[in-house]
Amino acid sequence: MSELPPLNNETIWAILNEEIDDAAVNRLVWQYLGYRCDAETGKWNSAGVAPEWRQEYPEPPDFIDSRPATVKLTRSTPPENKQLLKEKLGFKGYKIGEFGPRQTRRATMANWLMGFMEAGA
Repeated sequence: MSELPPLNNETIWAILNEEIDDAAVNRLVWQYLGYRCDAETGKWNSAGVAPEWRQEYPEPPDFIDSRPATVKLTRSTPPENKQLLKEKLGFKGYKIGEFGPRQTRRATMANWLMGFMEAGA
């Protein structure tokens, strides 16, 4: 697996602007959820993952392809963090007709990562 970008505002913008591929965005979220991949075996270790995630997703979900996983990510975002992209980055959202589920899910992931940054982790 390639090196992940640092978790900062530039990376969040790169996610929103689709400058980082879907696989890397997934891996970023997995990293901060606590999933770890054993480089030798290629198997996932979920020991560091919160029980509510580990029970439903013993292996990390593909947030781009899985609406239920993205909904769970949205629901795990505290109410005060729901608008971080707008409040902290000035993100105006995507224009009607120029986005689909993939972009919406990437924005959800970016917002969740912003919440992680806000928590000071």
